[in-house]
Amino acid sequence: MSQSYAFYKARAEDAASEAKGATLSNVKERHLQAEKTWRGLAEQARKVEVDREKARKARAVRREIEERSNPADAAE
Repeated sequence: MSQSYAFYKARAEDAASEAKGATLSNVKERHLQAEKTWRGLAEQARKVEVDREKARKARAVRREIEERSNPADAAE
């Protein structure tokens, strides 16, 4: 199951918050690395959402064109 941009962004913000509160340098680095990873995943999810919307719109346009060019088929 794919996660949403909002999910990944929230995890990145959680990791950033944890990094700010960390007192040990290795713990802080671990949270900063997690934040970087979550932000990368968020960007990928955002791109997938954008690409899916573009594809949906393109399919709708193609369907409209097909219906206009074949009005008899649409009536059946």
